[in-house]
Amino acid sequence: MEKAFVGSKLRQLRRSKNQTQADMAATLGISAAYVNMLEKNQRSLSVTVLMALSDHYGVDWRDLVADNSQAVLSEVRTAIQDPFFVNARPDLDELRSAISHAPAFVDSFLALYRSHHSTLEKMMNLGSELMPESLVRASPGAAIHDFFRENGNHFEALEHAAEALSAEEPHDPYTVQQILQTRLLAHHGYRVVTSPSDSLPDTLRVWDESERTIYLSEALDHQNRTFQLAHALCFIEFSDVLATITDSTSFASDSHATRCHVELANYFAAAFLMPYDAFLDKAEETRYDLDRLAAAFAVSIEQAAQRLTTLQRDGRRGVPFFFLRIDKAGNVTKRFNATSFSIAEYGGACPVWNVHVAFRTPGVLLPQLVELPDGQRFFTISRTTERPVYSMETQDRRLAIALGCELQHAHRVIYAGGLDLSPSGTASKIGINCHLCPRHNCGQRAYDPIVTELTTDTKRRGETRYES
Repeated sequence: MEKAFVGSKLRQLRRSKNQTQADMAATLGISAAYVNMLEKNQRSLSVTVLMALSDHYGVDWRDLVADNSQAVLSEVRTAIQDPFFVNARPDLDELRSAISHAPAFVDSFLALYRSHHSTLEKMMNLGSELMPESLVRASPGAAIHDFFRENGNHFEALEHAAEALSAEEPHDPYTVQQILQTRLLAHHGYRVVTSPSDSLPDTLRVWDESERTIYLSEALDHQNRTFQLAHALCFIEFSDVLATITDSTSFASDSHATRCHVELANYFAAAFLMPYDAFLDKAEETRYDLDRLAAAFAVSIEQAAQRLTTLQRDGRRGVPFFFLRIDKAGNVTKRFNATSFSIAEYGGACPVWNVHVAFRTPGVLLPQLVELPDGQRFFTISRTTERPVYSMETQDRRLAIALGCELQHAHRVIYAGGLDLSPSGTASKIGINCHLCPRHNCGQRAYDPIVTELTTDTKRRGETRYES
């Protein structure tokens, strides 16, 4: 077992029981001095004491040793890059000390910052209009994104469920759709019917429990029909797993939880069609070549890209990626994140970023090095992805996706070949969006920033009307 430092959690547990250090020491059969050192993170937790804590206090030992400090540190570092802190930014050691010794304070600070950030974005999107009460509450998309990110964008229970199903139903990419149809009928009595698009208006799949039928639109291609069958099978066979995953989370409403179950079922479908070990092996072999991955597993480029963000199993991790999908107006329609990159929730992603250029070159993959205002650098790849077309009105609804990783991992990705990946290499300077970007002298600025004030000089004309 790796060394486990649990000072703040141990202190919180002791105080919740109204015990002194001496009381806890007596309960665990150790010295009060040892409890003191554990709480100050001067000693690591032994397996014997860990088991004693589990036995005497009824806590799950996994909750005690779970370490989310890196994710918290990343979020705090992002928060303090806000221009408000420009003259009073704590250093890295101070941040780590706060996370270690005052975790409740750090959680409260981050909650306050998220609220501040959310308020700015609502102001940005609504202007002077009155906000309906429903908009004051966190959007389900934001809640689900945060839930996935808090879990490292990886759900081992769903990976195991997918692996168990694969063991029962061996398949390859060319037989998996038929195997899913056969299992749905033989085990659950569900027929699969491909229906004309006019009989499923504005719908791609209908799971009709009363008729024991799953209807798939003819507009879906082979990859997406297979994905939808795996998605439906997850709800039929593994709804208990979905419930267990979300039981410990307090969503704002039942509809938020339901939306989360839909995303988790999508996760399962991807895990079944792209088994963890085989997919990671192929990704490493091809240096994360999306076209080869999609071909090898008979999935779409978008499905392969999103699956890459989930390869975060302990002891066997892939490159940590973030994934973003936008429409032609720049609205963010999907986002998943296993990195420290801050992804705009409501849209307006930076026009300097190549994800917008992708619409001009459909099907072409565009690599780019980008740098955020806080100095963090990422390598990203962008390309278009097609949507189902089932009528004249639904033509040309293509979207653009971006996949990115921190610069330190870029050398593992084939598309970074030929780029200067050194810290001094040229990178495009981007922001989350114009409203929240503090950069000066940006020729692509479309709005005044909320976070800083730009200078105006009547004797000078800058690149845009916002600054001179």
